[in-house]
Amino acid sequence: MVIKVFLASSSGSTAIKKKQQDVVGFLEALKVDYTQLDIACNEDNRMWMRQNVPEDRKPTNGIPLPPQIFNEESYCGDYDTFFDAKEDNSVYSFLGLPPPPGSKEAEKADKADIVENGTHAEETNTAHAEEEEGQEEEDLQSEEEEEAEVQEDEEEDLEETQEEEAE
Repeated sequence: MVIKVFLASSSGSTAIKKKQQDVVGFLEALKVDYTQLDIACNEDNRMWMRQNVPEDRKPTNGIPLPPQIFNEESYCGDYDTFFDAKEDNSVYSFLGLPPPPGSKEAEKADKADIVENGTHAEETNTAHAEEEEGQEEEDLQSEEEEEAEVQEDEEEDLEETQEEEAE
């Protein structure tokens, strides 16, 4: 899987240049395999990027600005979502890549998402919740049965007491 970063080599915006440098520098630091695709010099790259950014992720003017990040054909996000992922230590997840062993993201994944007995933690959590819910229902039913038995015993004791008093 190759990460595609759509950039503008001749952008007049300092903010865009800084954002592009931030993304590229971070990917290089992580040793992520990526390709830079220039939208300023290549009309095909520009059109592909514009067509493949989901409508709900485009700005109000409809033209997404670089940098835009894809994993092959799959849209990952823009600079803002990349930055958020970076802050959350979830860049590999953002990129759709498995985190390397020993990374903070891998440790986080081990605790939250990794397979437990052949199922994902989310599925396992759902199963545990269902088990707990079933156990709670059983416990409630048992409590109700116990209360009913106690009430029956008390009624029997009361009847016996009344019979003894009548004699």
